[in-house]
Amino acid sequence: MGHFPHMQKKTLDAFVRGLQIVMEAEGIKMKPLSVAAGMGESGVRDLIRNESSPKVANAYALARELGRTVDEIIQIGMTGDLNARPAHAPIAVAGCVGAGARVDLLDAYEKGDGMYHVARPPQLKPHGIVAVEVKGESMMPLYRPGSVLFYTRAAAEGVPVEALNTPCVCEDADGRAWLKVVKVGSQEGTFSLLSLNPDADNMHGVRLKWAAPVLLTLSPDYVERVYV
Repeated sequence: MGHFPHMQKKTLDAFVRGLQIVMEAEGIKMKPLSVAAGMGESGVRDLIRNESSPKVANAYALARELGRTVDEIIQIGMTGDLNARPAHAPIAVAGCVGAGARVDLLDAYEKGDGMYHVARPPQLKPHGIVAVEVKGESMMPLYRPGSVLFYTRAAAEGVPVEALNTPCVCEDADGRAWLKVVKVGSQEGTFSLLSLNPDADNMHGVRLKWAAPVLLTLSPDYVERVYV
């Protein structure tokens, strides 16, 4: 725990190469940087000699001392270009959405921050995209627990026509966030929230604050966490 178990070795190597490129270009010495990042006198030296791998906290600290993000340093290491930037800005996973599980919609993070960040799929536009993690199994097998969904809200309130009869992220009147297929309810102003899993319950007579169609889904195996 605390290291980068999800990164391939070449990514770790790229971080170290990027670190060296930035240090050489800006005339930064290993010992002062290591001490400033809270890694002791030999932390950076050991890292460059491949005697240790960077912990998450150390990678953040080094990037902060260099005035860059972890992703930028990796990109510099991969390209050899000091001005390199990640091709696709990461997206914050703002919270969880319930697929059977009850999840309260909490705005616990500042804009741009979240539980963690993921690489933005190139198919998505760079602005106005929200990401959430699936919690529960009512939308199996299409949406597995731990999947990350991307959506955008056309309006702050309401259920647009394009949200009907399709899987949506939505918020009910009680402030709970759901992943369900949204259909018009039998009573005016209500909706039915349907599950894809035949063993899961459907919800009827639900009043919604808003609903937004799912644009794209990443299964847990393809969720690429990034550090910013």
